[in-house]
Amino acid sequence: MSGAYAGDITPKDAWKILEDEKDSVLIDVRTAAEWQFVGVPVLDGLGKQTVLVEWIRFPGGVSNAEFVEQVKGAVGGGDPALLFLCRSGQRSQGAAAALTQAGFSRCYNILEGFEGDKDGEGHRGRVGGWKVAGLPWAQG
Repeated sequence: MSGAYAGDITPKDAWKILEDEKDSVLIDVRTAAEWQFVGVPVLDGLGKQTVLVEWIRFPGGVSNAEFVEQVKGAVGGGDPALLFLCRSGQRSQGAAAALTQAGFSRCYNILEGFEGDKDGEGHRGRVGGWKVAGLPWAQG
């Protein structure tokens, strides 16, 4: 799906963009329940806040019809790098494509997401992802 947006990047590449580009924005598209119970990326050290906008609403699992407008409102004007994060890098692909279609040219999907892939025992948070990369985060 990367032809529908600027590309796929690793969590560490995303961090570098957030460090280097003042206007870059990290957008976490997971559900409110995931933010509360699993955790969220922390960007305080960069003088930024993670933008939290659900791609799929919880509860109910329905698409957020206001997603594009909510992101536009949070981002403001210009064409900053928009870095999309979900649990494992799937929902964020759709989000990056939607904002690209809305006119933003620098939309990136963060591979592996916040929690990464499941390990051999079926658990997340041990193989890949924002947390395993050692990037800052906090649990609700």
